[in-house]
Amino acid sequence: PQKTSFHRSQTLGYRNGFAFFRLPTVGVGGERLYVNQLSQAELDDLSNVRPTLTYGPVKRTPPSIFVPAHVAFDKKILKFDAYFQEDVPLSAEEHYRVRQVCIYYYLEDDSMSVIEPVVHNSGLPQGKLVRRHRVPKNNHGDPYHWKDLNRGMNITIYGRTYRIVDCDRFTQVFLESQGIELNPPEEMAFDPYTKLRQMPPRKYVTPSDFDQLKQFLTYDKQVLRFYAMWDDTNSMFGENRPFIIHYYLADDTVEVREVHKQNDGRDPFPILIGRRRLPKTLVDKKKPFPSCVLEISDHEVLEWFTAKDFAVGKSTTLLGRTFFIYDCDEFTRNFYRDKFGITDFQPVEIKKKTLEEVPQVIPPYNGFGFVEDSLQNCFSLFPKPPRKNIIKMLENHLKVLRYQVALESPNPEDRKRRFILSYFLADDMISIYEPQVRNSGIIGGKYLAKTRVAKPGSAVDNPSYYGPSDLTIGSTIEVFGHRFVITDADEHVLNYMESNAESFPAATLQSLRDHFRPRQAAKEAANSDSHMLGTGKPELDELIGQVREELKLHKSFNGNIMREAFCQCDEDGCGILDKAKFLALCDSLGVPTTISLVNKV
Repeated sequence: PQKTSFHRSQTLGYRNGFAFFRLPTVGVGGERLYVNQLSQAELDDLSNVRPTLTYGPVKRTPPSIFVPAHVAFDKKILKFDAYFQEDVPLSAEEHYRVRQVCIYYYLEDDSMSVIEPVVHNSGLPQGKLVRRHRVPKNNHGDPYHWKDLNRGMNITIYGRTYRIVDCDRFTQVFLESQGIELNPPEEMAFDPYTKLRQMPPRKYVTPSDFDQLKQFLTYDKQVLRFYAMWDDTNSMFGENRPFIIHYYLADDTVEVREVHKQNDGRDPFPILIGRRRLPKTLVDKKKPFPSCVLEISDHEVLEWFTAKDFAVGKSTTLLGRTFFIYDCDEFTRNFYRDKFGITDFQPVEIKKKTLEEVPQVIPPYNGFGFVEDSLQNCFSLFPKPPRKNIIKMLENHLKVLRYQVALESPNPEDRKRRFILSYFLADDMISIYEPQVRNSGIIGGKYLAKTRVAKPGSAVDNPSYYGPSDLTIGSTIEVFGHRFVITDADEHVLNYMESNAESFPAATLQSLRDHFRPRQAAKEAANSDSHMLGTGKPELDELIGQVREELKLHKSFNGNIMREAFCQCDEDGCGILDKAKFLALCDSLGVPTTISLVNKV
């Protein structure tokens, strides 16, 4: 055991390009060899020195070829079948376990290895139990030799005892050639717990009172076919459904198949009840356990369905479903005529029940989305968007009527707020925008997104929406609980309604004309005054120059403040002020000019 080096001396070499043999100079691991270092040829020379003087040189015998052990025993392995017993302390089902192994002895270097064949799903770490090396057999470190191995014996490797029971054919021939007498082979031991878990073979017992083989050979491939109807109209969404009942005479089994028609709306499952024996009368059991979830055995059935239980014009209950048989095929008629003597096979006419038309009741509007969109969910399972007037959308694309509206509110701050109401002619939708006013304390922007606004008091399911005819000057519209008063409109609104006067009521058109008449008169007057001033343009330029010179003398005067004040007083946005407002503004702002110059302006 203290030896650590196992190097071997080189015995093969080359001289002048030729391979030659040479004896090892040292032993394994560099140990000293206590043998004669002279070769047999050199010994022969020494023994034949003296005869050569008399008889001449003696013919030398060729030396025997030296074959190393790793060449002579290359890939020659002795295999022994063995097993060992392992204790199982933490199991109530087994106390020990038997594990089968293979012991390999390598003749090349006298090494051994122990390998356990891998068993699928064993739950044990199997494979190589002892790696290949020289295994010590005692405390002195002497390794196992092939002379120490035999059948029917125990060997101990690192505290584990293995029982050798048999070996392969090559091992038996090799040991017998070396003069070793082998013990008789033993039976391999098996694990008792593994045997316990193995499934026992099934045993089939054929009853002697009835010959099933004769029935199978006589009625093989002979099937009775009945046409039946299952009336399921009493349940919700039930209907009369046709079925085909097959009775197999070979083994008294029953099969129920569905009859599908084109576009019947049902999944293509052909079989309602698979082929099996169906019980007719069960044993009356007074047990609370639900036996419907268990398989029915022969001991629980008093009577099975037979060919006598099926007849045309009668009802049959199969697994809780009542089938009415109204017809059968020609082979079934001949079988019943020959077997039971039945001759009445008149088909029964099935009258279909007329379904009552249920009126479609449209549920009330739930308030989500538009009414037209929500209504499509009541017409089809996959709703489609409502149709739009494409011609109207193309003709009125990008055409918008804009109005100025004021908010009706008890709060005085909200009364001063002004909004821009836009009416889109393409889809009859309304949007409201509030312009931003500096230092007003109110954030302007979008007040109402683009949508259709229903009139107050209209029906929820059939609402009436605001249109251009309802938007007159001074009228009040209610938008989702907020009331707005129309105070102004664009000139484009008047021009559009005058060009399409036949589409709008006369009251709406007249209100717009009355609203724009003072503004048009003021513009015509301004145009006439400017035309008259155009004749005296040098006097006007001289007046403007005088005013500018007066204002330049007062550097503290701010013209931007004056411009904002004039714009605020111009509520209509027409750019015209009367003389009284003009003089009042100049007086309040302290315009640094003389009164005569202001009156002249």
